[in-house]
Amino acid sequence: MAIVVVGGHTRNIGKTSVVAGLIAALPELQWTAFKITQFGHGICSANGEPCDCETDAHTVAVTEERCSTSGTDTSRFLAAGAVRCFWVRTRQGQLAEAMPRLRKELAASVNAIVESNSILRFIKPELYLTVLDPAIKDFKPSAQYVLDRADAVLWSGRNQSSDAGAKTEWPAVLLHLVQNKPQFFLESPSYSSDALTRFVAERISLCATSR
Repeated sequence: MAIVVVGGHTRNIGKTSVVAGLIAALPELQWTAFKITQFGHGICSANGEPCDCETDAHTVAVTEERCSTSGTDTSRFLAAGAVRCFWVRTRQGQLAEAMPRLRKELAASVNAIVESNSILRFIKPELYLTVLDPAIKDFKPSAQYVLDRADAVLWSGRNQSSDAGAKTEWPAVLLHLVQNKPQFFLESPSYSSDALTRFVAERISLCATSR
């Protein structure tokens, strides 16, 4: 079983589209897909809605997506061809509480793909892909902490002629961490490419033969 993690420096930069694209492009891998969301104070982990609750029952929620047409991110994974799909919600900084259930589902998977940065605190995937969009200034601390672990960089909404990292307000050290990584340039709306698909397939195949 191989685990692929797709993370990124902020929201709304195409991470979900990358995951859906890889699921659709590599159906033979029989993916189980996971989306991990950590909510801040005042948001209920059970449903993602504003909430004043602080009870233990509302710290973690894990639900299996069963509808491929609802338009949610997890339904997109099912529509792309995932065998199973789970949405994991926790309070900010409390992902550890969801890990027993998550490890159980990972162990039952043929191959798994996870949309998250924070999961890297708990597992070592076969492949970690980070999605970056230099047009967006925000760079989450969770993404900064794991940037050097990326196996490849996916430049969101850019083509190679755009000189992806040339115009950004990010600290220079961040770009230095990824300058020697394989680079893929993904344009909307698909956020996928044949080159990226080949890269992922080859890396998973190499991991399987090295076991």
